[in-house]
Amino acid sequence: MIQRRVLLVEDESNLRRTLTDYLMSEGYAVDSSGDGLEAQELATTQFFDIIVLDVMLPSCSGFDVCRHLRKNGINTPILMLTARSELNNKVQGFKSGADDYLTKPFEVPELQARIEALLRRASVSARPQLEVYDFGQIHVDFLKSRLSKNGETTVLGERECRLLRYLIERKGIVLSRDELLQEVWGYKEIPLTRTVDVHIAWLRQKIEDDPKAPQFIVTVHGHGYRFAG
Repeated sequence: MIQRRVLLVEDESNLRRTLTDYLMSEGYAVDSSGDGLEAQELATTQFFDIIVLDVMLPSCSGFDVCRHLRKNGINTPILMLTARSELNNKVQGFKSGADDYLTKPFEVPELQARIEALLRRASVSARPQLEVYDFGQIHVDFLKSRLSKNGETTVLGERECRLLRYLIERKGIVLSRDELLQEVWGYKEIPLTRTVDVHIAWLRQKIEDDPKAPQFIVTVHGHGYRFAG
């Protein structure tokens, strides 16, 4: 089963610790922050399935963080938390781009239920797939299944194209072979196969200056692969 990644942004350290422990016990992978600007940086440089965002934060408010993310094309579902219950604050939260709103105090299972509902909604209306991407001296056109490096164009196979896009869309995240087989190849039961490793090797031949010492598709021994471009 694939772990869902949660970015939890809450400046109250005790509550942040409590929520982190609970969500991890329920099978989520949780990154946490108590600062608005740090949260912005995390949310714009890493992939998360959902963001739980407090309104009252150091550096900048949750409203400001939410507006910044939406302005920069981050469409990750956002559940806002606040001690305020006034209608105008809820309206402000939705106008800033939040998907749902939970007022403190709340029961932790209710938070989990809200998270699950947003994840279900997001899976129905999945975000548009990446069409083009540039890194290093490389330009990838996923619509045409082509990769250009130093002026030379190479055609990508259908599975290579899907694998590279999946890696890039989750930049910085370690992806297991099982997850790649499920999400890129569509396996429901995981077979014993070196398919992922073979396709990674093919991609490295096309994008790395030295495939034996890769800079972009990095092996994390014992865990899987991470895109670092």
